[in-house]
Amino acid sequence: MVTRRELLTALSSLVTVRLKPDTTSEGSASSYVASALRRTVDAAASMRFGYAAITWGPALAQAMDDIAAVGFRGIQLRGEAFAQFGDRAAALREALQRHQLTFVALSSGNLSIDPAREREELATHVRHAQFVRDAGGLFLQVIDERPKGRAIVPDDYRRLGKLMTELGKRTADLGVPLVYHHHMNSLGERPEEVAAVLDAADRKYVRVLFDVAHYQQGGGDPVAALRTYKDWIEVLHLKDVRAGGAGGSGAAYQFVELGRGRVDLPGVFAALREINFGGWAIVELDRVPDPGRTPKESAEINKRFLIEQMHQTI
Repeated sequence: MVTRRELLTALSSLVTVRLKPDTTSEGSASSYVASALRRTVDAAASMRFGYAAITWGPALAQAMDDIAAVGFRGIQLRGEAFAQFGDRAAALREALQRHQLTFVALSSGNLSIDPAREREELATHVRHAQFVRDAGGLFLQVIDERPKGRAIVPDDYRRLGKLMTELGKRTADLGVPLVYHHHMNSLGERPEEVAAVLDAADRKYVRVLFDVAHYQQGGGDPVAALRTYKDWIEVLHLKDVRAGGAGGSGAAYQFVELGRGRVDLPGVFAALREINFGGWAIVELDRVPDPGRTPKESAEINKRFLIEQMHQTI
């Protein structure tokens, strides 16, 4: 899947091509343009891999050092980035450029459907989108906030879809597309809930950050969902999930490095090839799953899996 932005980039790059007409059929101006377009679109359609800084917590400098050293080309940041660089986005942009890292997305936090909080919620996420724009980032990610203390009703999904559409219109005005991250313990937890939310959203303004492990743990089939939502998906989260937590914590599940859980990752990559996904795939862990391992070591495990098992180029 080539996104609108990538296709426009591909087409605009052809404007600068100096045509050299030839008398041979293979060297005609039209075939030269067609060949250049194919090469550009093919390049745009190749998946790019980044890594989420969440496992480093507030140590953003260390996260940038480690992620770049392991060899990933992009980074996803969280609220710590806004707290540390909110009034000096240019400094973050320069730091990322030194590390040759693309600022793929900012995790902007939760979006509540509480009407009393709507104005405040929209203002907060718009400020974050301005920060993303100023720091040279690409996307703003939101997760919804499941209402507590009452039963969920169909109107909750509709309200979330409409609220995200309104937010997406405002971030689009800033040049920053909105991506919705379906998530455990949110309105968009189970497959039918994800579908209900997206049914109420405008795909022009709300795109999807698809997380293979959250969808799996929510009771869905991520391989099938990639095909179902191929026209929605802008960014991908790659991680694995296994039953239980470390050290007898009593948790029902634990997110782990790629290949160490029950997500059908070969099927995931087959589906990504089938739908021609050409966006950013961000490897993400909420925390390092095993005691004694560093965030960088987990990143190295994930990279080895992608290269050796999935035959990807990082």
